Amino acid sequence: MTEAPSSAPSSPRSFAAMRHSGFRAQFITYVLSMMADNIEHVISYWVVFQKFHSPALGGFAVLSHWLPFLLFSVASGALAERFDPRRVIQVGMGLFILASLAWGYFFITDTLQMWQAMLILVIHGCAGVLWQTPNQMLIYDIVGPQDLASAVRLNAMARYTGILVGPAVGGAILLALGPAHGIMLNTVFYLPLVLWLIKAPYGPRFRKGTPPPRRAVRGLADIVNTMRDVRQHTVIVAMTVLAGAASFFVGNAYSSQMPGFAAELGHGDPGVSYSMLLAADAAGGLLAGLALEGRNILPPRPRTAIILALLWCVALTVFALSHSYALALCFLLVAGFLELSFNAMAQSLVQINAPPDMRGRVIGLFNMASLGLRAFSGISVGLLGSLIGIHWSLALSAMATMIVAGGLLAVQ
Repeated sequence: MTEAPSSAPSSPRSFAAMRHSGFRAQFITYVLSMMADNIEHVISYWVVFQKFHSPALGGFAVLSHWLPFLLFSVASGALAERFDPRRVIQVGMGLFILASLAWGYFFITDTLQMWQAMLILVIHGCAGVLWQTPNQMLIYDIVGPQDLASAVRLNAMARYTGILVGPAVGGAILLALGPAHGIMLNTVFYLPLVLWLIKAPYGPRFRKGTPPPRRAVRGLADIVNTMRDVRQHTVIVAMTVLAGAASFFVGNAYSSQMPGFAAELGHGDPGVSYSMLLAADAAGGLLAGLALEGRNILPPRPRTAIILALLWCVALTVFALSHSYALALCFLLVAGFLELSFNAMAQSLVQINAPPDMRGRVIGLFNMASLGLRAFSGISVGLLGSLIGIHWSLALSAMATMIVAGGLLAVQ
C-alpha cells in the first residue's frame, strides 16, 4: 500500500498565511460571508418560526443545510477542478444573495408559504456546497503547501468568528431594521468576496507547471470513483474516516441541545447560561486558532490529529455528564479548542496529501464526511436524547467517536 507523505514542510513563522496579501483579502471576505450566512439564519429562522410554528420545518432547515454537503461536495470539488474555483465560489455567493432577496420579498409582501420557505432553505444549502470546497482549493493556490496548515487553521478561526459574530449582528439588524429590510441589507456582506474574486490572481490560469487533465463532472458517480482512487492513500483515508466519525456521531447537534443543558445545569437565568455555553464553545475555537498560530505549534501529523480528536471526545464526555455549570463551561471551552485543532489538522493533511489531478474531488470527499454526515448527528444526539436524556446521548456519541479514533490510532 502506498503511503503519501504525511506532512508538509513546516514554517517557523507565526500566522504564516497572513504574510500573503491574497490570503489576508480572502480571510476578511470569508469572515464577512460567514457572518452573512449566520445573519440569514438568525433572521429567517425567527420569521419562519413566528409564521409557521413548525418543528418539522425546523428539522428540515437542518437537513437542507447539511444534506447538500453529503450529496454534492465531491461534485463541487470536481467542478472546481474542471473550471475556475473563483467562478464556482461566485456562483455560490450568487445563490446566497438570491436566497436573502427571496426571503426579503416574501417578508415584505407577507406571502411566504411553507413550500417556498423549504425551497429557499435548499437554495441556501446548495450555496454553501459551491462555496466551501472550491474555497479550500483557492486557499492552496494562494499560500501553497508551505503555509497551508496555517491557512487552514486561520480559515477555521474565521469560520468560528463568523459564527460567533453573525448571530449578534443579525439580532441587532433584526431589532433595528426589521426582518425584511434587515435580510435585504445582509446581501451587502457577500459582495466583497464576489468583487475580490473577479480579478484575484489565483486559479488554473495562474498555476505553474503542466495543468492536470480536465475531467468530466459525473455527479454522484464521482463519489464512488474518488473513494476507489484514494483508498491507497492511507493518510487521506484515516483523516476522512476520523472527520466522518466525529461528524456522524456528534457533529454540531449538541449546539441545538444547549438550551436543555443550560436549563438542567440550573445556573442563574437560563437564557444567559445558554448564551455563555455557546460562547464558550466558539471562544475555544478562536483561542485555538490564536494559540496554535501564535506559537506555531502542533505541525500536521496523523497521530497528532487522532490524539486531539480523542481528547475532544473526553472533553465532550465530561461536559455532558457534569452537574457543575462552571465545570461544564470549562470543558466546553476545551472542547471548542480541541475541535478546531483536530479538524483543521485533518483538513490540512488531506489537502497536503491530495494528488494534484484530483485535489478538488478529494477535498470534496473530506467535506462530504466532515460536513455532510452532520445531517445524521441529530439522530445520535437528538433522537437518542429524547429516549435516554441529552447528557447520556452526547456522552455515548462522544464515546462512539472515541472508539473509531482509537482504532485509527492503533493502525497508524
